[in-house]
Amino acid sequence: SRNIMYQIRFLTVAPQQEGSVKEEPISEIQTRRMWQFDWALNKLDNSVRKTGRIPKALLLKIFHEICKTGCPGSNQTLLLLRSCGALLPEVLSPERTELAHMIWDKMKELGAVYDTSHYNALLKVYLQNEHKFSPTEFLARMEEANAQPNRVTYQRLIAAYCNEGDIEGASKILGFMKNKDLPITEAVFSSLVKGHARSGDMKSAENMLSVMRMAGVEPGPDTYLSLLNVYAEKGDADSIKKTLEEVEKTEGYLMDRILMQVIFSLAKAGYPQYIEDIKERIRFERELIPDAMNLCLALVTHGFEDISFHILKSFNHLSRDNTDQGSFFLQHCVNRDMPVNKLKQFCSELKEAKMHSAPLPFILRCALEANKSALAIDVMKMMKEEGLPLRPHYSWPLLVGFQKEKNLKGIFEVLKVMHELGVELDTETYTDYVFKNFATSETARTQLKKNDCLFESVGLSVAEIRYEAANGRLNNVLSLLSSASTPPIDIRQFRNSLILGFKSSNDVHLWSKITELLYKDERYCLTPPGPTEAVGYFLYHLIDSMSDSEVQAKEERLRQYFHQLKKMNIVIPTTHYSGICRLLDSSQVPELIKDARLLSLKKSLSTDNIPESTKSDVSALEKKLEKRKAENQPITDVLKQLIHALCEEENMQKALEVKAKYEPDMVVGGYAALINLCCRHDNVEEAMNLKEKVFPKNSPVALDTGKYVALVEVLGKHGRLEDAINILTEMREKDVPISGKTVASFFRILNAAAMRGEVETVNRLHETIVNLGLAETAVLHSPLITVHLEKDDMPAALEALVNCYKKYGKILQLHNIYCRLIEKGDADLLQKVSDFISREYGDMMALYDLFFAFLQTGKYREARKVIETPGLRAHSGRLQWFAKRCISSNQMETLEHLVELTQNLFECDRDEMYYCLLQLCEKNGDWGKAEAVWTKIQEENVVPREKTLTLLADILEKNGQVVPFEVPKVRHEDTGSLSASNVEERKIRLLCKKNNAKEAYHIFLKMQGKNEFHYRSYGTLIKALLTQNCLEEAMEVKHAAETHIKGFTLNSAASSLLIISQVRRDYLKDAMAVLKGMLDGGLLPTRPAVIALTQTLAEKGDLKNLQALKNMVEDITKSIGVSASLMANAIALAHTKNNDLDAAMEYLEPLLISGAQNPDQAVRNISYLLRKVSEEGLEPALEKFGVMAERLASQFGIYRPVTDLFLQYVSADRVDDARSLIQRCGALVEEKSTLVSFMARSASRPGQAKKIETLLELIPEHLDMEIAYCYLMRCYELDGDVASVKAVYEKTKAKNIQLHELSLKSLAAFLKKAGEPVPFTEPPETFKFYVEKWRERRLEAS
Repeated sequence: SRNIMYQIRFLTVAPQQEGSVKEEPISEIQTRRMWQFDWALNKLDNSVRKTGRIPKALLLKIFHEICKTGCPGSNQTLLLLRSCGALLPEVLSPERTELAHMIWDKMKELGAVYDTSHYNALLKVYLQNEHKFSPTEFLARMEEANAQPNRVTYQRLIAAYCNEGDIEGASKILGFMKNKDLPITEAVFSSLVKGHARSGDMKSAENMLSVMRMAGVEPGPDTYLSLLNVYAEKGDADSIKKTLEEVEKTEGYLMDRILMQVIFSLAKAGYPQYIEDIKERIRFERELIPDAMNLCLALVTHGFEDISFHILKSFNHLSRDNTDQGSFFLQHCVNRDMPVNKLKQFCSELKEAKMHSAPLPFILRCALEANKSALAIDVMKMMKEEGLPLRPHYSWPLLVGFQKEKNLKGIFEVLKVMHELGVELDTETYTDYVFKNFATSETARTQLKKNDCLFESVGLSVAEIRYEAANGRLNNVLSLLSSASTPPIDIRQFRNSLILGFKSSNDVHLWSKITELLYKDERYCLTPPGPTEAVGYFLYHLIDSMSDSEVQAKEERLRQYFHQLKKMNIVIPTTHYSGICRLLDSSQVPELIKDARLLSLKKSLSTDNIPESTKSDVSALEKKLEKRKAENQPITDVLKQLIHALCEEENMQKALEVKAKYEPDMVVGGYAALINLCCRHDNVEEAMNLKEKVFPKNSPVALDTGKYVALVEVLGKHGRLEDAINILTEMREKDVPISGKTVASFFRILNAAAMRGEVETVNRLHETIVNLGLAETAVLHSPLITVHLEKDDMPAALEALVNCYKKYGKILQLHNIYCRLIEKGDADLLQKVSDFISREYGDMMALYDLFFAFLQTGKYREARKVIETPGLRAHSGRLQWFAKRCISSNQMETLEHLVELTQNLFECDRDEMYYCLLQLCEKNGDWGKAEAVWTKIQEENVVPREKTLTLLADILEKNGQVVPFEVPKVRHEDTGSLSASNVEERKIRLLCKKNNAKEAYHIFLKMQGKNEFHYRSYGTLIKALLTQNCLEEAMEVKHAAETHIKGFTLNSAASSLLIISQVRRDYLKDAMAVLKGMLDGGLLPTRPAVIALTQTLAEKGDLKNLQALKNMVEDITKSIGVSASLMANAIALAHTKNNDLDAAMEYLEPLLISGAQNPDQAVRNISYLLRKVSEEGLEPALEKFGVMAERLASQFGIYRPVTDLFLQYVSADRVDDARSLIQRCGALVEEKSTLVSFMARSASRPGQAKKIETLLELIPEHLDMEIAYCYLMRCYELDGDVASVKAVYEKTKAKNIQLHELSLKSLAAFLKKAGEPVPFTEPPETFKFYVEKWRERRLEAS
């Protein structure tokens, strides 16, 4: 709310205002902390406004955080206190009051100063919690604290007396109020109604309404509530009914929330029998849900759960298939320790009423989260009775709880219970939650057996091996693996633990014996291709897991180990051997490589495998290099050729040796080739060493795109995720060009990580690529789901699918998810994904997806049931998609069933379906199947189109078969008429292409009524007319198109142009309507369209439509490249235009602070706002925004806004103001990227040289002189100012500034065009070449 924003703003300037009082200034860190907690308190406020309540956990969390800071503000304390009353319906009144006292005392201890508002807040809490206290003592406390009571204080003290039925005490306070001439409000009369009733004088209570009217105060909802509550307390149902009827006659209605309070009063007073009459008067609509939830929670808190449940079920008519109702109720019942039988009753009734899909699993989760072990076990038993699935991980929270208490008995009981429930515990359960309580797995086994909870399983056996291996007890591992009782276990299940064991042991004999067992005992190689591959993987991962120092320290033991394995006749694949050799080489133990070679299935490649031509080239280059070196001649070119030749023959070792030998003469190109070579050979360390040495991040020199991608790939493959992310960041910072090929490479990298099942790698690399704007296409999001499909983690795959849709608006891998779920038979998740698709795209789309998945998985009976759903219509696009998928993957049987099952589908184009079938027949050359299709076409009485008959005839003729029908021939008269109409249409398109839209429009007018256009032609003409600002003509064409073509809509580009044209004509309402239509139709507007509409609405001060626009586009701003700052600037400008500067400040300032702290809400700049207020001469606004910008810099270290102010002064030629600002806030010069961007923009249009000249005058020492003078020269070139260009060039020579080749190339072209001599050697390459080089250095100043 605006009030909260004002409070927050007040806190930011408080240190300045209180400077005269506090001797010690508040530090920047403290101020930042205060800001953070003001936002947290704002969260409390939001919770109240949205739900009418505050979770106790949230309140306590913020309270404890404020205690840590040690600097509570007045508003912070006030909001915390206010939260301790009725806003905590889940907490009993005494506990709420205790919480308020704790907060009061602690805040006072921390230095909070209490004023009247705080005492009034405490009074309100007392009243809401029905806390008994002495009003006179309370007044005395206020007097001691020098807090003067006000009208609110007296009103609440009267209410306190009236709560106890003390009319005499209330009258005394009333006398004080009259003496002070304080108005007597409805609140006082409402309290007196309650006071008289509780004193036993109901007549006086009822008469209070007449007294009110005599005093000129009309009874309102509070008064009627007070009267109804006292009737409820006495169980006077007749009076309640009578009062309600009177109110309905006079007021028309009474608010539903008032009636809910009466229900609560009746329940507390012990008159539940009258509740139904009140409930029937309540309109249980969606808007009432928050209030009803709070009533239900309060009733449960006070022990009236049956009444609460009765209220909850009143919302049954609002339930939706995809939303569970009553979760809050069940959770609160669990927290209040409701008996199990009661919980079971509630769950059964919710399920019967179809209000909750899985109530028992939900309360199990609540019980586990609340550490209620007995309840959790009882719930699992109930789930077992009802046939619900039980999972091993349900036991984990229980085991953790007992583990913390060191309660072995409790652990044993949980294991027994899970066994009784038929749950076979998995490896993770034993490893992480059972064995950790014992010294060894053997001890654990003994204890489990002793306590009758040893249940043999594969999970237990794997856990024993893992536990012993991870703890370095390899003798026990060998014993376990050798035991005949150990079941078959794939080595992959304990490989990582075994590697830990090997690393912590020095016993080569045990290493060898265990490896031999893994190799020769078929129990441990359950999956193809067998022991050779499995042991190869194990050895590779063993070496890979060791650091260089570990490998070097164990070099001799590894040598012995390899020799022992050789004696045992153990061999590994060449690929694994090669990987091990690369690892050993990078660990600088090359001598071990020849020992590792003993294990290879094949001899490693020798130089014999290298082509003779390559060897001779390398040999010749080596001789040439040595000769030149001996003769002391330059060797750079030859060295580069040699490095490239060695890279071509993939001889990495030799290439690195040459590099080391001739390092002083190496050039950038040679290093780049070496980096690529190391990446290809998975030598990630050497690749990164070379990269950091020659192409460090802070260097202006960049690698080409391919080599950066190769680095990212190899780093990701080797688990060096942070390094991979740093490379991607560097690509963005150095403006490395991204092509379609690069995007494909990104996808390959992400997909490879996904296939390896590396969830974190996929997520973080994808997030980096997208957030940096390197690429964002639908295909890049797909691995986010693939990784979970590879791990067979279907809940995670579904969650990733939903997240992709929410973030990027894309539904991906849906078909694969459906197919996998059907294959697994997971009905619950299948229902969830169908519900999600139904919700977002409608039931029809969900049914089609299900239909295709059943077809794909061969579930043809189920597919038939789906496609025969009543009311389902043909969706040609979806059917075509699946048919083409079948054709591309050669799935004849699936396609045949698709055609067969859609036979009775309403509006299905049968000819099109058979045409697809014939396309696959043609692909396979299957004339027999094609002939059968022809029979089917006739059986179904389908009239085939000419293209279908032509295709069928082609298939039969190619295979030497007789065509059983007349092959259609194109009639010449049809062709002639067709071409006649097409000639004019083609002419129109050609004119549009040549930007001659008006002539095209005239031809269109002549053709109207004679021929109809194609869909595409209408769009082309409309777009061309809009480009030339012919709005009326474009609308005429659009109207004609809509008349002739059913469902005609403009594409995104044309619709966006229409918006721009409407904005230019000031048809803003129409523009908003077009934009809404686009978004509803799934089209994205272009960036210029959204910017034009936003800025125009802002300049008109149209806040209402601006807010509507913000709501429309807030989810797509990233997709269309619109900065979050644009809308924030626009709304602030609209406030300014409406002469409401305070509102502009209150809106903008928190966003800027949040943007600095939270990159996801990146509102960072105010350049547009400052430019507009400056251009329009709104000096007070510019001054006020300037003060804000400086405050953000000085108090929060946020320098972008003040930099924007500085650059605006420069743009407006207010040099003195800019100079003064630099003196006050010198740190703004650190925003180097902003300064470089400003110069780049200035150098893009004529007449801007003065701006860069001003920057060079004001902050020369903070600018990169080369970049600044390059841009300055470009400005004068655009102006055509030969003299100034030459003067700038002479200045760079005088200052010894080395200009970039791009600037020299541009300068040479400019001088030659002007007929001037070029005073330097013109760079020889093309402009494009130097533009690429310039991009590599653009960010050097940032």
